[in-house]
Amino acid sequence: MDVVVENVNDLTRKLTITLPDDEVGRELDKAYKKLNREVSLKGFRRGKVPLSVLRKNFRERVEAEVAELLVQATYFDAIEHEKIEPVVHPEIRERVFRDDGTFTYVAEVDVKPEFELREYKGLAIDKPATTVSDAEIGERIESLRRTHSVLRSADDDYGIARDDVAIVDFQGFHNGKAMPEVHNENYSVDVGSGSLGAEFEEKLIGLKKGDKTLYEVEFPPEYPNPVLAGKKVEFKVDVRDVKQRIKPEVDDEFAKDVDGEYASVDDLKKGIARELRAEKERTLEGDLDDRIMNRLLELHEFSVPARLIAYEVEEMIKQTEANLERSGLTLESAGLNRDELAERNREVAEKRVRGDFILKKISELEGIKVEDEDLERGYQRIADQYNMTVAEVKQFFQRREEVLPFINELLNEKVLRFLREAANFTEVSAESGNTEPESGEDAEKE
Repeated sequence: MDVVVENVNDLTRKLTITLPDDEVGRELDKAYKKLNREVSLKGFRRGKVPLSVLRKNFRERVEAEVAELLVQATYFDAIEHEKIEPVVHPEIRERVFRDDGTFTYVAEVDVKPEFELREYKGLAIDKPATTVSDAEIGERIESLRRTHSVLRSADDDYGIARDDVAIVDFQGFHNGKAMPEVHNENYSVDVGSGSLGAEFEEKLIGLKKGDKTLYEVEFPPEYPNPVLAGKKVEFKVDVRDVKQRIKPEVDDEFAKDVDGEYASVDDLKKGIARELRAEKERTLEGDLDDRIMNRLLELHEFSVPARLIAYEVEEMIKQTEANLERSGLTLESAGLNRDELAERNREVAEKRVRGDFILKKISELEGIKVEDEDLERGYQRIADQYNMTVAEVKQFFQRREEVLPFINELLNEKVLRFLREAANFTEVSAESGNTEPESGEDAEKE
């Protein structure tokens, strides 16, 4: 096997691989003999078709099959011999069977970028405070009042108010055309919840049972429903019924109804404060990881392989398609253009790829690895999240191509945990604006 390597650019290598005639001839002979045993041609007995006839009728098919076999059998040997470590699947092209009996193909591969790690330990990071305000406690109590409320049919002359439930028929129109995905009958709208969009719900306020109306809503580009995001939609609405939400008074009996452990409103407020603080601390961990990652990206500017970015973009689009499929939609029915979606995701994909290289380099320098106990904890976490057994989770991760991304995810989490512990945090109070420095070690103790 002869291998010629060319540097297309800093991140791409072009390998021209030539296989000798004896190896190629051996594989072609095997393929034609196998074919001879399988095909039936008029005028010839099975297995007795002359080689010249087989070549005339099946040459293209046989050479395509043998070319694939030869590439699979030799590509990994070629990159190992040349000490090349690709970071994504190669682009294989120019497969040619030459007149001298040799076979040549080109493998274009992307390699890891070379970059020097800058500061990564002791990063200065702002850390939002996890204090709980009276207003936040009040909001949670209000949410509990909604949960423990009862619905009562309103009088015919009663106008819809916030917190009421309106039973409506609606049809959405975009550019004058009815949107089949934006249509429902006898749909319960929890007015003020924002589940159907704040503007849509606000326009229901004051309407009465039996009212019919037409109004326009402009949805922002970041609206979570891709069918509506960035569109100006005209809604035809028919109010079928209105139900008033009757909320309980906030007293000691209400506190006991929320949780038998609470004897009074004061106990309830203290319990809510504890819950909110715990929720903020759980959320804070992910927020700090994002801040650390953004700082690392600011400090490390380097190019990453285009094919790897394209792969990440494709994975993001697949995730969007999977999310839409759960709602019975496709990209097309949701009004999304695949090319525009790819372009929109490209910057985020590039940052993900670059961040992954940074974290991998830190893991190599610091000797951070995924141990068996890390993997077991990861399996348990997924089992808890999806109400599965650990055995069922492991069954899903049987194949190498399924478990490797998971191991990569666990490794990145472990590196980020190391960086959190080493960071220098400055606590930022949202209310007062005061800051107080603290070490990563102290932060973990909180």
